[in-house]
Amino acid sequence: MTKGTTSFGRRHSKSHTTCRRCGKVSYHIQKARCASCGYPSPRMRTYNWALKARGQRTNGTGRMRYLKTLTRRFKNGFREGTQAKKQITK
Repeated sequence: MTKGTTSFGRRHSKSHTTCRRCGKVSYHIQKARCASCGYPSPRMRTYNWALKARGQRTNGTGRMRYLKTLTRRFKNGFREGTQAKKQITK
């Protein structure tokens, strides 16, 4: 058996499949763990040595349904259920 072309023809089985959480083909079937995001761990897999990877999936890369209105509501003191007063034109 040679270690080149003929050996590559014997590769049939898949070790990784798509991950539910991150969508990458990094979920190891036998280990039942994603190599990219760490699923099913509740915390996302991140390392300080991978600065580029951290920036690609940090706050601000998604929809930010809650955070994008937070600064405006904080500026107004988290007021709710009030109407703005009518301004009198001069």
